[in-house]
Amino acid sequence: MKLQVLGIVVGAALIGPLGASAAVAQDYPAREIHMVSGFAPGSGADIMTRYFADKLQALAGKPVIVENKVGAGGNLAHTYVAKSKPDGYTVYPVGGSALASSVHLFKEPPLDPVKDLEPVGTLLKQGWFLAVDAKSPFKTLPELTAFLKDKRGKGSYASSTATGNVMGELYKSIAGLETVQVNYRTMPDAVNDLLAGTIDFLASDAPFTMAQVRAGRLRALATSTPERMTSVPNVPTFAEGGVKGISLTVWWLTELPAGTPKPIADKLGAWMNQILRMDETRKFLADIGTDVFISTPDQAKAFLAQEIKTWGDYVRLAKIEPQ
Repeated sequence: MKLQVLGIVVGAALIGPLGASAAVAQDYPAREIHMVSGFAPGSGADIMTRYFADKLQALAGKPVIVENKVGAGGNLAHTYVAKSKPDGYTVYPVGGSALASSVHLFKEPPLDPVKDLEPVGTLLKQGWFLAVDAKSPFKTLPELTAFLKDKRGKGSYASSTATGNVMGELYKSIAGLETVQVNYRTMPDAVNDLLAGTIDFLASDAPFTMAQVRAGRLRALATSTPERMTSVPNVPTFAEGGVKGISLTVWWLTELPAGTPKPIADKLGAWMNQILRMDETRKFLADIGTDVFISTPDQAKAFLAQEIKTWGDYVRLAKIEPQ
Protein backbone atom coordinates (compact mmCIF):
# COMPACT_ATOMS: atom_id res chain seq x y z
CA MET A 1 0.00 0.00 0.00
CA LYS A 2 2.84 2.40 0.92
CA LEU A 3 4.54 1.76 -2.42
CA GLN A 4 1.25 2.39 -4.24
CA VAL A 5 0.74 5.68 -2.42
CA LEU A 6 4.35 6.67 -3.06
CA GLY A 7 3.89 5.95 -6.76
CA ILE A 8 0.82 8.15 -6.87
CA VAL A 9 2.66 10.99 -5.11
CA VAL A 10 5.69 10.75 -7.40
CA GLY A 11 3.46 10.57 -10.46
CA ALA A 12 1.57 13.63 -9.35
CA ALA A 13 4.84 15.46 -8.77
CA LEU A 14 6.02 14.65 -12.27
CA ILE A 15 2.76 15.40 -14.03
CA GLY A 16 1.86 18.44 -11.94
CA PRO A 17 4.25 20.98 -13.51
CA LEU A 18 3.48 19.76 -17.02
CA GLY A 19 -0.22 19.95 -16.38
CA ALA A 20 0.11 23.41 -14.87
CA SER A 21 2.19 24.61 -17.82
CA ALA A 22 -0.34 23.26 -20.29
CA ALA A 23 -3.16 24.90 -18.36
CA VAL A 24 -1.35 28.25 -18.46
CA ALA A 25 -0.93 27.97 -22.23
CA GLN A 26 -4.56 26.96 -22.64
CA ASP A 27 -5.69 30.07 -20.76
CA TYR A 28 -3.22 32.32 -22.62
CA PRO A 29 -3.82 35.12 -23.32
CA ALA A 30 -5.98 36.18 -20.39
CA ARG A 31 -5.36 39.90 -20.95
CA GLU A 32 -3.86 42.35 -23.43
CA ILE A 33 -0.53 41.60 -25.11
CA HIS A 34 2.13 44.29 -25.50
CA MET A 35 4.12 44.29 -28.74
CA VAL A 36 7.29 46.38 -28.61
CA SER A 37 8.78 48.50 -31.40
CA GLY A 38 12.27 49.90 -30.97
CA PHE A 39 11.66 52.81 -33.29
CA ALA A 40 9.36 55.81 -33.60
CA PRO A 41 5.76 55.76 -34.88
CA GLY A 42 5.77 56.05 -38.67
CA SER A 43 9.16 54.36 -39.07
CA GLY A 44 9.52 51.20 -41.15
CA ALA A 45 9.88 49.05 -38.04
CA ASP A 46 6.77 50.60 -36.53
CA ILE A 47 4.74 50.05 -39.72
CA MET A 48 5.53 46.33 -39.69
CA THR A 49 5.05 45.96 -35.95
CA ARG A 50 1.57 47.50 -36.12
CA TYR A 51 0.60 45.20 -38.97
CA PHE A 52 1.58 42.10 -36.98
CA ALA A 53 -0.07 43.48 -33.85
CA ASP A 54 -3.36 43.92 -35.70
CA LYS A 55 -3.27 40.37 -37.09
CA LEU A 56 -2.20 38.84 -33.77
CA GLN A 57 -5.06 40.59 -31.99
CA ALA A 58 -7.56 38.92 -34.32
CA LEU A 59 -6.09 35.45 -33.64
CA ALA A 60 -5.48 35.86 -29.90
CA GLY A 61 -8.86 37.43 -29.17
CA LYS A 62 -7.30 40.03 -26.87
CA PRO A 63 -6.05 43.59 -27.50
CA VAL A 64 -2.46 43.87 -28.74
CA ILE A 65 -0.97 47.22 -27.75
CA VAL A 66 2.10 48.57 -29.55
CA GLU A 67 4.70 50.18 -27.27
CA ASN A 68 7.38 52.35 -28.90
CA LYS A 69 10.59 52.17 -26.87
CA VAL A 70 12.78 54.56 -28.85
CA GLY A 71 16.45 55.15 -28.20
CA ALA A 72 20.05 53.91 -28.44
CA GLY A 73 19.56 52.47 -31.92
CA GLY A 74 17.03 49.93 -30.68
CA ASN A 75 18.94 48.92 -27.54
CA LEU A 76 16.42 50.56 -25.24
CA ALA A 77 13.77 48.20 -26.62
CA HIS A 78 16.13 45.20 -26.50
CA THR A 79 16.82 45.64 -22.81
CA TYR A 80 13.21 46.50 -21.98
CA VAL A 81 12.01 43.22 -23.46
CA ALA A 82 14.86 41.17 -21.93
CA LYS A 83 13.96 42.50 -18.47
CA SER A 84 10.20 42.04 -18.90
CA LYS A 85 8.32 39.27 -17.14
CA PRO A 86 8.61 36.03 -19.17
CA ASP A 87 4.89 35.35 -19.36
CA GLY A 88 4.12 35.81 -23.07
CA TYR A 89 2.61 39.27 -22.67
CA THR A 90 5.65 41.12 -24.04
CA VAL A 91 6.28 40.25 -27.70
CA TYR A 92 9.12 41.73 -29.74
CA PRO A 93 9.34 41.67 -33.56
CA VAL A 94 12.93 42.81 -34.16
CA GLY A 95 15.69 42.74 -36.73
CA GLY A 96 18.21 39.96 -36.20
CA SER A 97 20.86 42.38 -37.47
CA ALA A 98 19.85 44.97 -34.87
CA LEU A 99 20.34 42.42 -32.09
CA ALA A 100 23.55 41.03 -33.57
CA SER A 101 25.14 44.43 -34.16
CA SER A 102 24.47 45.54 -30.58
CA VAL A 103 27.05 43.01 -29.40
CA HIS A 104 29.78 44.75 -31.43
CA LEU A 105 28.77 48.41 -31.42
CA PHE A 106 29.05 48.87 -27.67
CA LYS A 107 32.08 48.35 -25.43
CA GLU A 108 29.66 47.06 -22.82
CA PRO A 109 26.76 45.41 -24.71
CA PRO A 110 23.42 45.89 -22.92
CA LEU A 111 22.50 42.22 -23.23
CA ASP A 112 23.34 38.84 -24.73
CA PRO A 113 20.68 38.38 -27.45
CA VAL A 114 21.08 34.60 -27.50
CA LYS A 115 20.80 34.11 -23.72
CA ASP A 116 18.50 36.97 -22.68
CA LEU A 117 15.84 36.57 -25.37
CA GLU A 118 13.93 33.57 -26.73
CA PRO A 119 12.87 33.40 -30.42
CA VAL A 120 9.58 31.88 -31.55
CA GLY A 121 10.60 32.01 -35.24
CA THR A 122 11.61 34.31 -38.07
CA LEU A 123 9.31 36.75 -39.85
CA LEU A 124 10.75 38.38 -42.96
CA LYS A 125 13.82 39.46 -44.88
CA GLN A 126 14.62 42.61 -46.80
CA GLY A 127 17.37 44.82 -48.12
CA TRP A 128 18.52 48.21 -46.89
CA PHE A 129 18.27 51.03 -49.39
CA LEU A 130 20.30 53.99 -50.52
CA ALA A 131 17.82 56.71 -51.46
CA VAL A 132 17.94 60.33 -52.64
CA ASP A 133 15.46 63.15 -53.03
CA ALA A 134 13.07 62.21 -55.84
CA LYS A 135 13.71 65.66 -57.35
CA SER A 136 17.49 65.28 -57.33
CA PRO A 137 19.37 64.95 -60.63
CA PHE A 138 20.76 61.54 -59.62
CA LYS A 139 19.02 58.68 -61.42
CA THR A 140 21.69 56.01 -60.81
CA LEU A 141 24.21 55.06 -58.13
CA PRO A 142 27.24 55.82 -60.39
CA GLU A 143 25.95 59.38 -60.84
CA LEU A 144 25.68 59.88 -57.08
CA THR A 145 29.09 58.30 -56.49
CA ALA A 146 30.76 60.65 -58.97
CA PHE A 147 29.06 63.66 -57.34
CA LEU A 148 30.19 62.63 -53.83
CA LYS A 149 33.77 62.11 -54.98
CA ASP A 150 33.85 65.67 -56.32
CA LYS A 151 32.25 66.97 -53.12
CA ARG A 152 34.89 65.18 -50.99
CA GLY A 153 34.41 65.68 -47.23
CA LYS A 154 31.50 68.07 -47.72
CA GLY A 155 29.08 65.28 -48.67
CA SER A 156 26.84 63.71 -46.02
CA TYR A 157 24.31 60.93 -45.52
CA ALA A 158 21.69 60.06 -42.92
CA SER A 159 20.99 56.88 -40.98
CA SER A 160 19.24 56.01 -37.72
CA THR A 161 20.23 52.37 -37.21
CA ALA A 162 23.34 50.22 -37.03
CA THR A 163 22.47 48.60 -40.35
CA GLY A 164 22.22 51.98 -42.03
CA ASN A 165 25.53 53.04 -40.51
CA VAL A 166 27.30 49.91 -41.73
CA MET A 167 25.80 50.12 -45.23
CA GLY A 168 26.80 53.77 -45.53
CA GLU A 169 30.32 53.15 -44.25
CA LEU A 170 30.80 50.16 -46.55
CA TYR A 171 29.67 52.27 -49.50
CA LYS A 172 32.15 55.00 -48.51
CA SER A 173 35.00 52.55 -48.02
CA ILE A 174 34.50 50.59 -51.24
CA ALA A 175 33.74 53.64 -53.42
CA GLY A 176 36.55 55.73 -51.90
CA LEU A 177 34.33 58.50 -50.52
CA GLU A 178 34.88 61.00 -47.71
CA THR A 179 31.18 61.47 -47.04
CA VAL A 180 30.20 62.25 -43.43
CA GLN A 181 27.64 60.10 -41.62
CA VAL A 182 24.92 62.00 -39.72
CA ASN A 183 22.97 59.98 -37.17
CA TYR A 184 19.28 60.80 -36.75
CA ARG A 185 16.90 59.72 -34.03
CA THR A 186 14.18 59.05 -36.62
CA MET A 187 14.17 58.70 -40.39
CA PRO A 188 11.26 61.14 -40.92
CA ASP A 189 13.55 63.86 -39.50
CA ALA A 190 16.27 62.78 -41.91
CA VAL A 191 13.91 63.01 -44.90
CA ASN A 192 13.06 66.60 -44.01
CA ASP A 193 16.77 67.51 -44.08
CA LEU A 194 17.31 65.54 -47.28
CA LEU A 195 14.51 67.44 -49.03
CA ALA A 196 15.93 70.69 -47.68
CA GLY A 197 19.30 69.86 -49.25
CA THR A 198 21.16 69.52 -45.94
CA ILE A 199 22.25 65.92 -46.64
CA ASP A 200 22.86 64.02 -49.87
CA PHE A 201 21.36 60.55 -49.35
CA LEU A 202 19.69 58.20 -46.87
CA ALA A 203 20.54 54.68 -45.74
CA SER A 204 17.08 53.44 -44.74
CA ASP A 205 15.00 50.29 -44.35
CA ALA A 206 12.66 48.88 -46.98
CA PRO A 207 9.22 49.74 -45.51
CA PHE A 208 10.13 53.36 -44.82
CA THR A 209 11.91 53.82 -48.16
CA MET A 210 9.15 52.26 -50.23
CA ALA A 211 6.48 54.34 -48.50
CA GLN A 212 8.44 57.50 -49.29
CA VAL A 213 9.05 56.36 -52.88
CA ARG A 214 5.30 55.81 -53.40
CA ALA A 215 4.64 59.24 -51.89
CA GLY A 216 6.95 60.76 -54.52
CA ARG A 217 9.51 62.03 -52.00
CA LEU A 218 12.39 59.56 -52.45
CA ARG A 219 14.13 57.72 -55.28
CA ALA A 220 15.83 54.39 -54.39
CA LEU A 221 19.16 53.96 -56.19
CA ALA A 222 20.45 50.69 -54.69
CA THR A 223 19.62 47.81 -52.37
CA SER A 224 22.12 46.12 -50.05
CA THR A 225 21.14 42.53 -50.94
CA PRO A 226 23.45 40.41 -53.14
CA GLU A 227 20.62 39.98 -55.67
CA ARG A 228 17.59 42.12 -56.46
CA MET A 229 14.69 41.59 -54.08
CA THR A 230 11.67 39.72 -55.46
CA SER A 231 9.44 42.37 -53.93
CA VAL A 232 11.43 45.29 -55.43
CA PRO A 233 12.77 44.01 -58.75
CA ASN A 234 13.29 47.48 -60.23
CA VAL A 235 15.90 48.58 -57.66
CA PRO A 236 19.45 47.47 -58.64
CA THR A 237 22.04 46.14 -56.21
CA PHE A 238 25.16 48.06 -55.19
CA ALA A 239 27.22 45.66 -57.30
CA GLU A 240 25.17 46.57 -60.35
CA GLY A 241 25.95 50.21 -59.58
CA GLY A 242 29.68 49.57 -59.57
CA VAL A 243 30.13 49.14 -55.80
CA LYS A 244 30.96 45.47 -55.25
CA GLY A 245 31.25 43.84 -51.85
CA ILE A 246 28.08 45.00 -50.06
CA SER A 247 25.86 42.07 -49.06
CA LEU A 248 23.47 42.99 -46.26
CA THR A 249 20.22 41.06 -45.99
CA VAL A 250 18.18 42.19 -43.02
CA TRP A 251 15.88 39.63 -41.43
CA TRP A 252 13.41 39.80 -38.58
CA LEU A 253 12.39 37.38 -35.87
CA THR A 254 9.88 37.40 -33.02
CA GLU A 255 11.52 37.42 -29.60
CA LEU A 256 10.23 36.87 -26.05
CA PRO A 257 11.99 37.34 -22.71
CA ALA A 258 14.13 34.29 -21.90
CA GLY A 259 12.33 31.86 -19.63
CA THR A 260 8.90 32.22 -21.25
CA PRO A 261 7.09 28.86 -20.85
CA LYS A 262 7.49 26.76 -24.00
CA PRO A 263 3.76 26.05 -24.44
CA ILE A 264 3.09 29.80 -24.55
CA ALA A 265 6.02 30.42 -26.90
CA ASP A 266 4.79 27.62 -29.17
CA LYS A 267 1.29 29.08 -29.21
CA LEU A 268 2.61 32.50 -30.16
CA GLY A 269 4.90 31.01 -32.78
CA ALA A 270 2.01 29.14 -34.38
CA TRP A 271 -0.03 32.35 -34.54
CA MET A 272 2.84 34.30 -36.10
CA ASN A 273 3.41 31.61 -38.73
CA GLN A 274 -0.32 31.60 -39.46
CA ILE A 275 -0.10 35.35 -40.08
CA LEU A 276 2.92 34.90 -42.37
CA ARG A 277 1.07 32.35 -44.50
CA MET A 278 -1.81 34.75 -45.18
CA ASP A 279 -2.00 36.04 -48.77
CA GLU A 280 -2.72 39.46 -47.27
CA THR A 281 0.59 39.37 -45.38
CA ARG A 282 2.59 38.36 -48.42
CA LYS A 283 1.06 41.26 -50.35
CA PHE A 284 1.59 43.70 -47.49
CA LEU A 285 5.25 42.75 -47.19
CA ALA A 286 5.82 42.79 -50.95
CA ASP A 287 4.37 46.30 -51.11
CA ILE A 288 7.01 47.51 -48.64
CA GLY A 289 9.92 45.73 -50.30
CA THR A 290 10.01 42.69 -48.04
CA ASP A 291 9.81 38.90 -48.46
CA VAL A 292 8.25 36.39 -46.02
CA PHE A 293 10.78 34.29 -44.07
CA ILE A 294 9.51 31.37 -41.95
CA SER A 295 11.66 29.15 -39.71
CA THR A 296 11.56 27.20 -36.45
CA PRO A 297 12.71 28.66 -33.09
CA ASP A 298 15.90 26.59 -33.19
CA GLN A 299 16.68 27.77 -36.71
CA ALA A 300 16.03 31.38 -35.69
CA LYS A 301 18.43 31.03 -32.75
CA ALA A 302 21.10 29.51 -35.03
CA PHE A 303 20.63 32.31 -37.58
CA LEU A 304 21.09 34.89 -34.81
CA ALA A 305 24.24 33.24 -33.50
CA GLN A 306 25.73 33.26 -37.01
CA GLU A 307 24.61 36.86 -37.55
CA ILE A 308 26.50 37.93 -34.42
CA LYS A 309 29.71 36.56 -35.94
CA THR A 310 28.98 38.17 -39.31
CA TRP A 311 28.34 41.55 -37.74
CA GLY A 312 31.70 41.44 -36.05
CA ASP A 313 33.21 41.37 -39.56
CA TYR A 314 30.90 44.16 -40.79
CA VAL A 315 31.80 46.48 -37.93
CA ARG A 316 35.53 45.92 -38.44
CA LEU A 317 35.25 46.33 -42.20
CA ALA A 318 33.29 49.56 -41.83
CA LYS A 319 35.83 50.75 -39.21
CA ILE A 320 33.11 51.60 -36.69
CA GLU A 321 34.45 52.24 -33.20
CA PRO A 322 32.34 50.71 -30.39
CA GLN A 323 30.71 53.33 -28.19
